[in-house]
Amino acid sequence: MDNMIDVKDLRKRYGTVSAVDGVTFEVARGEFFGLLGPNGAGKTTTIRMLTSLTKPTSGIVKVAGRDCVTESLAVKRKIGVVSEVSNLYNEMSAWENLMFIGELYGVDKCTRIERATQLLQAFQLYDRRNDRVIAYSKGMKRRVRIAAALLHRPEVLFLDEPTSGLDVQSSRLIRSLVRELNQEGMTIFLTTHYIDEADQLCDRVAIIKQGKIIVDDSPEKLKSSLQGEHIIEVAFDRDGLDVETLRKDAGVKGVTKQGDKYHIHTENPSASIKGIVQFAVSNGVEIVSINTKQPSLEDVFVKYTGLDAVQLERMELLRAVKMGGVRG
Repeated sequence: MDNMIDVKDLRKRYGTVSAVDGVTFEVARGEFFGLLGPNGAGKTTTIRMLTSLTKPTSGIVKVAGRDCVTESLAVKRKIGVVSEVSNLYNEMSAWENLMFIGELYGVDKCTRIERATQLLQAFQLYDRRNDRVIAYSKGMKRRVRIAAALLHRPEVLFLDEPTSGLDVQSSRLIRSLVRELNQEGMTIFLTTHYIDEADQLCDRVAIIKQGKIIVDDSPEKLKSSLQGEHIIEVAFDRDGLDVETLRKDAGVKGVTKQGDKYHIHTENPSASIKGIVQFAVSNGVEIVSINTKQPSLEDVFVKYTGLDAVQLERMELLRAVKMGGVRG
């Protein structure tokens, strides 16, 4: 198989802390690969080593056949990177930014104009091409950044949280465009906190925890690995219930809350449904809805990281606050 990314026993230490601890994986040409993990798991450090921004402590990391340490300039010419830190100049227009970035990559003027026109039209920004970037919304800025990363026609596109904090319309447009790029043959490496996004886009995902990859497979195969576990989704007509008491029932492995619904993870759905009905009666509440669900990629993530949906939501909120407020 023709690999675009080869990583073998990759390690990165900061003093006594191991940010990445013996990571090994491959990404085939044309594959859409996702790296998932909680904050501090090593995702950003890994992507920085893959894009020649950080030197590994040890190990081998190659992208497009080039060594990311000894051939860093050659690697950078072959990749496009969209990180959470903007590389745009706010006082310049989107058009001026693309012309400038294209020139840095050595793209000739006629080609820069042609590609910038195509990209801004595809990202629905052409009519605003001459407006200064500082006047753009977060979603528009993100689209310009992705366009800038594509201007030199990279072989591999690295997307670090590309839709984080964006509105639904911008997120859907970005997902649609990167999906098309992948269908056209571009290799894409994605990190995201949105598990459903990885499920929708990725051919294969790896989950990293405490610097180690603990599982690596296609989303469907990962979900099928949980087939022995069932999920009952139930909503009651009143909130604030002590649903943890349901853990006492035989077969119940865990209870999580998602929005106004509770997810009961169980090995015995029939007995658990009876327990839920008895719980409703004893607490004087009515069941608004109840159904069984197939395991999701988020359930896989929870199993391997030990984090439930509430913790994931809290982590994303704290992360947004640290970056300057919850983004819309």
